[in-house]
Amino acid sequence: RYIELSNGLKALLISDLTQSESNKEPVAKEEEDSSEEEDGDSESTNEDSSCVRKCSSEKQSAAALCISVGSFSDPADLPGLAHFLEHMVFMGSEKYPAENGFDAFLKRHGGSDNASTDCERTIFKFDVQRKYFREALDRWAQFFIGPLMIPDAVDREVEAVDSEYQMAQPLDSNRKEMLFGGLAKAGHPMSKFFWGNAQTLKNEPREKNINTYERLREFWRRYYSAHYMTLAVQSKETLDNLEEWVREIFIKIPNNGQPRADFSDLQDPFDTPDFNKLYRVVPVRKIHALTISWALPPQGKHYRVKPLHYISWLIGHEGAGSILSLLRKKCWALALFGGNSESGFDQNTTYSIFSVSITLSDEGFHNFFQVIHIVFQYLKMLQSVGPQQRLYEEIQKIEASEFHYQEQMEPIEFVANICENMQLFPKEDFLRGDQLMFEYNPEVISAPLRLLTPATANILLLSPEHDGLCHLKEKWFGTQYSVEDIPQEYCDLWAGDFPLNPDLHLPAENRFIATDFTLKTSDCPDTDFPVKIIDNERGRLWFRKDNKFKIPKVYARFQLLAPIIQESPKNLVLFDLFVNILAHNLAETAYDADVAQLEYMLFPGDHGLFIRLKGFNHKLSLLLNLIVDHLANFSTTPNVFSMFIEQLKKTYYIILIKPDQLGRDVRLQILEHHRWSVMQKYKVIMTDLGVTDLMDFVNRFKAELFVEGLIQGNFTSAESKEFLQYFIEKLQYKAPPAEPPVLFRVVELPQTHHLCKVQSLNKADANSEVTVYYQAFQTQVTALIKLKECEDTQLGEEVDRNWFEVLTQQYVFDRLNKEIEVLKNVTKDELVSFFMEHRHASSRKLSIHVVGFGEKEKETHGDDQSSSSPESQDTEEKTSSYGDVSELIFLPASPILAKASRITDIRAFTSSLNLHPYHKILQ
Repeated sequence: RYIELSNGLKALLISDLTQSESNKEPVAKEEEDSSEEEDGDSESTNEDSSCVRKCSSEKQSAAALCISVGSFSDPADLPGLAHFLEHMVFMGSEKYPAENGFDAFLKRHGGSDNASTDCERTIFKFDVQRKYFREALDRWAQFFIGPLMIPDAVDREVEAVDSEYQMAQPLDSNRKEMLFGGLAKAGHPMSKFFWGNAQTLKNEPREKNINTYERLREFWRRYYSAHYMTLAVQSKETLDNLEEWVREIFIKIPNNGQPRADFSDLQDPFDTPDFNKLYRVVPVRKIHALTISWALPPQGKHYRVKPLHYISWLIGHEGAGSILSLLRKKCWALALFGGNSESGFDQNTTYSIFSVSITLSDEGFHNFFQVIHIVFQYLKMLQSVGPQQRLYEEIQKIEASEFHYQEQMEPIEFVANICENMQLFPKEDFLRGDQLMFEYNPEVISAPLRLLTPATANILLLSPEHDGLCHLKEKWFGTQYSVEDIPQEYCDLWAGDFPLNPDLHLPAENRFIATDFTLKTSDCPDTDFPVKIIDNERGRLWFRKDNKFKIPKVYARFQLLAPIIQESPKNLVLFDLFVNILAHNLAETAYDADVAQLEYMLFPGDHGLFIRLKGFNHKLSLLLNLIVDHLANFSTTPNVFSMFIEQLKKTYYIILIKPDQLGRDVRLQILEHHRWSVMQKYKVIMTDLGVTDLMDFVNRFKAELFVEGLIQGNFTSAESKEFLQYFIEKLQYKAPPAEPPVLFRVVELPQTHHLCKVQSLNKADANSEVTVYYQAFQTQVTALIKLKECEDTQLGEEVDRNWFEVLTQQYVFDRLNKEIEVLKNVTKDELVSFFMEHRHASSRKLSIHVVGFGEKEKETHGDDQSSSSPESQDTEEKTSSYGDVSELIFLPASPILAKASRITDIRAFTSSLNLHPYHKILQ
């Protein structure tokens, strides 16, 4: 139900009640929350049992509000103010003054909240248990009615904004956006610094006598006006109830009567000489990447045709005749994305970006101008043949089927999407405007297609080989870059009538598109949980026919367990190579399945190969057969092998330079017996591996397997059995002597506090990471089990839960119900007692610290941060500022942790420890 309030706010009300439930008499109100405190953050002593008595079959209630203001409206002297205000409004309200009262209220009642600031819009969202939705709405609405925003909170919250900025700095996507935005015309809002940090919101304002607090208030009064707002609410309430609540609560939001911020007159922001050049960039991640971009007129008004979506579907195609297909054959590229992300950065009222982003191999980097030429040849081919109605209608058909049979989103994400759609589309298209292609219009498609020419393109080339060669630095993120004109020989080539490439052509008809959406009749008794329908020495299969969600889709998951994987770090590296190359071999032939909404994923697990499939059941067996065929007939070439060797080196390197990933690797190396570290794998990949090594490993892998799977959805048990049977017939594998393990054994830590403190391996990253691990296999561990209290909103959530049981070979499919029964008897005193017992100095406690290169860390550790062995120092000097990642650098403990036992040799520490048995909860 759509309503408009007298203050100008527009709202869409969504009831989760079924028609029959809506027609019933209203049920008696549940017992109200006993905590009616003003500040919303006092402790509740009787919360322990009430939180688990709630029925586990009810969705969360959710609300989201979109305001048509964003970072484009930042004042020139306070960059990041819109983002800062998004933070500050949460710091209490006149009605509920506690600074973090709303967060505390949501946490007590199973809820969460978030907010985000884009270029022209800001979105706030939350979810909570239905019983508390009315009160949550009132508390939340006060941020837009009367936020407190006390001056004392300003400095504290600036630190939160600055922390987000610091976390964003090491991400290449953010660094590219800042560099790209800086190419806009002077005075255009794209050139602003949207993030904000301590420098722009605290230090510089003080130096210039700018009162940030007053400017926040002024910004809130100007832009947080009811007639700029769209609201979406979703709950298992009647529409009449929801309307009553919304009108009563949100009518109090003021309307300032001023016109909206409008930037639509600022067209062609990148029509400058600086745009059409080659920019070389030093990335944080050790990858080669090419991005070709065009700035087009804004395309939002053409949402019914979606011209950029049609073009991107062809540019990003991976089947025969595509750009990526040709680049893969030349071993020049690993991935390609083409199009527009529809974020505020990519699409707003001043322009729309169209980009082609390609992950290059080493060989591709050294031939990047030829790569660019292939992209331009494909675009010229598209321009010459013009828009194709057959292809448009094929995309239209696929997306209409997906829209019609889509599974429910989490309510909080759904309402966030809808409230933004309400800013972009007319009422009739609030629910579908961003998802469907409504009408074929070749003129509308041709208009932007004609503008994708070499003469108007911006070229961004990222590579670690640019390190030391780029002498310019972007102001906010410190990105090193250089700028140069396109070489004349290519300018001349692209300005002329260059020939088309015969290897580039439009895709053929897609054989994977589903046409049968019939719900199947079950061929076995209905069950609440998966049942075992095959169990022998070569495999095991679990099955459950879906009768709840009633959609024509199937989820199929398999793990191919092989004992040889964990024999050595070399085998793990060869396994990673095998899975990557297998996916590469599949990419072209399986791409049609992917665009037909048949999703698949292959990835290497610790003990086996995981294969996941999902999509319309009609053609899913075709996809599984294709995957198994490629697995059975696996082969590779020296060029492809070399390309993935180089890619895997970069992958391991990227893991090791991230503080959280390095911390995890160190922790698991300590705790899990026979766990090989990423650093050990990195050392192996740097040795002289060959195709023969890989093929020997693959043949051994396929010779001895145990295949276990789970199939749920619109399938019969007979059809499901055919899936496992195809593995057995096609691969002709033998059963292993014993069923391979699916878990690692864990060491028993000594009863004391141990500390492993290491240096981050990324000198450009100021972020540090701390993990504290308390070891207990005691009976009280059940008190800390995470409880999912709400019903599954889609079949995938149920499958995820059941797959965990299969994956770990525990098979407690009714675990959730049993956990609820256990938790009913857990009291707050028991939880506190458990925590106090295990935080004691004599507990089995392990702390992992990864120390970044921040200013405070440099002051604390001084020379220790650069200390390492002479050998590693020599290696570092010979490489680059990226540094050496093949050795851990252990640091001394800080004075506050002086009593902790330091770990400076992981293998020496773990070699004398006892091992726990495999840990499984079977009943």
